[in-house]
Amino acid sequence: MPHISVIIPVYNRVDFLRQAVDSVLAQTYRDFELIVVDDGSTVDLNSIQADLNRQGHQYIRLDQNRGVSAARNVGVAHARGAWMAFLDSDDRWLPEKLARQMAFLADHPHFRICQTGEIWIRRGRRVNPKKYHVLASGADSFRQSVARCSVSPSSVLVDRVVWDECGGFDERLPVCEDYELWLRLTASYEVGLVAESLIVKYGGHADQLSRSLPAMDRFRLFALLNLLVEQALQPSQIDLVRLEIRRKARILEKGAIKRGNPLADLYRQLHQATFLPDVDLERYQLWRDQLLAGIRDSKVEISPSLRDAHDIEGD
Repeated sequence: MPHISVIIPVYNRVDFLRQAVDSVLAQTYRDFELIVVDDGSTVDLNSIQADLNRQGHQYIRLDQNRGVSAARNVGVAHARGAWMAFLDSDDRWLPEKLARQMAFLADHPHFRICQTGEIWIRRGRRVNPKKYHVLASGADSFRQSVARCSVSPSSVLVDRVVWDECGGFDERLPVCEDYELWLRLTASYEVGLVAESLIVKYGGHADQLSRSLPAMDRFRLFALLNLLVEQALQPSQIDLVRLEIRRKARILEKGAIKRGNPLADLYRQLHQATFLPDVDLERYQLWRDQLLAGIRDSKVEISPSLRDAHDIEGD
C-alpha cells in the first residue's frame, strides 16, 4: 500500500496538468500513488491518462463537472495512502517536497497536518507574498486560519485518520472550500510548517477561481457560521470566530447597502448581534441557513473552467 496518496483535480487545462503530473512523478520520495480526477473535461486528456495507467497510477473521470470540492473528495474516496496530499492542476512541486515533509513528520510526530512554504509566480514573474499572507503553523494555526486561508491545498499533507474524522471539502461551496476545511481541521489540530519553499504556485491567468467572484467573504462568512454551529469549539476559539464574523459582516453590509443587495439586513444583524450574550447556536444556525439560501438565490454561477483554479493569493 502506498504511504501517500496525491490527488490532482482538473478540468481541461492540458498543459498545466502535464506540468503538475510531471512534478509529482519526479519526487525523490517514491512511496506514493497519484490520482488525477478529471472533473468532466471537454478536451482530450487521453495521453495523460494513458501515461498514468502505464505507471500504475489512477485516472478517474467524472461523468459531469461537479466542482473542485467533489473532485478532491472523489480522489480521497479512491485513495489507499495513510496520508493525503493535494495539488492544484496549475501548480507544481519541487522534487524534494514530499521527502522534506516526511522527514519533518518523523522529527515532529505529534503533527497530523503539515505544509510547506511557497514560491509565487504571477504572469511569469516571481512575486513576494504580502505580510498578511501568513502560513498556519503550531499553536497559532487556528487563529491564523480564522483570519484568512492560511493553509495551501497544494502544499498540505493530512493524516487520513484526521481527514476521516473531520470530513472532506464542503461541496456546497463553489469557492473558499479550502478556507472552510482548514477551519475545521485547525480547530482540533495544529499545522506543522516546513520552512522551505517547496511548491510553485502560478497566478494571474484568466481561469482562476479566486478571481472570478465578487464579495467572496460571503462564503468565508458562511464557513465561520457553519463552524460555530457544527463544531465544538473552545471558548477562546468561539471568541475569535465571533470577532471575525463581526468584521466580515460589517464589510459585506456596506457593500450590500451600496448595491441594494437583499442580504444587507442579514449582514447588519450579524454585525450588531455577534457579541450579545443571548445569541445562541440556534440563532447562528438560522443566520447560516439564511446566508446559504441568499447566496443560492443570487444565482452564483462559475464557469467549469474556473472550478479547479485558485489564485496565488488564496481564498
